[in-house]
Amino acid sequence: MKYDNIEQIAVIGTGVIGASWAAYFLARGLRVSAWDPAPGARERLHEAIEAHWPTLIRIGLTAGASRDALTFHDTLDAALAGADFVQESGPEREDLKQDLFRKMDAALPASVVIASSSSGLLMSRVQSVCTHPERVVLGHPFNPPHLIPLVEVIGGERSSQAAIDTAMQFYRDIGKRAIHVKKEVKGHIANRLQAALWREAIHLVDTGVASVADVDDAIAYGPGLRWAALGPFLNLHLSGGAGGIAHLLEHLGPPIESWWADLGEPVLTDDLKARITAGVDAELAGRGNAQLEAQRDAVILAILADKA
Repeated sequence: MKYDNIEQIAVIGTGVIGASWAAYFLARGLRVSAWDPAPGARERLHEAIEAHWPTLIRIGLTAGASRDALTFHDTLDAALAGADFVQESGPEREDLKQDLFRKMDAALPASVVIASSSSGLLMSRVQSVCTHPERVVLGHPFNPPHLIPLVEVIGGERSSQAAIDTAMQFYRDIGKRAIHVKKEVKGHIANRLQAALWREAIHLVDTGVASVADVDDAIAYGPGLRWAALGPFLNLHLSGGAGGIAHLLEHLGPPIESWWADLGEPVLTDDLKARITAGVDAELAGRGNAQLEAQRDAVILAILADKA
């Protein structure tokens, strides 16, 4: 399958995110050439793709999609050879990213876009070591990429509009919900929103307002259900009734501001981390990660089917 001249994807780094990306690209009928220097990476990649494939079948495979379109290479240069687009998912360390991008930049034609899955690093700093920084962008997925549609696309200071447009169009063509983050900030958009919620969730546990399980239920059976359908602004708009968002901001603005002023700023001490971990263990009640992931995926698949 070819998407606007993109047919072969180099997946560089095949940990949890990279393997999920690889599975998704294969499901969209693309060829994938992968590389990861970690011992056992080849075997773990194949195992991950096998584990993800039933979910991708439920989502729907593109005609011609095949797990046989995957090749794993022993060297970075071999994985990059012939690539039309690069999805990098290496370790979240700026020095390692810069070294990796320097090597990829030297090995690839200047026309090939290199996208990073980085969850928090700034592309301006990563691309600063490249001879062709204009083709470097951020293409940050939401975990797991084979299931969650969101991709945040951000350019660095020297990224070209053409590279941003290419990445945006490619992700949309393969079924992703790509959004353009117009200004570099730590954590981009979605992770910053998550971080704000995590901070207060941890504060509520730390101050004894609620248990870990009750905080989880408060979101999963409350606003989380609405957020799965609509984002925060459209939900606020509906909460405003006939007057919409303007009415809500006018009449509930002061109470909301008072809540902001009362939000906590917890510190992750060893004691707090231990209490959160114990709370999660109690909430799991013997369920393993595989069971929890299967439950999560089933719910998300149903939601995505309805949203479609």
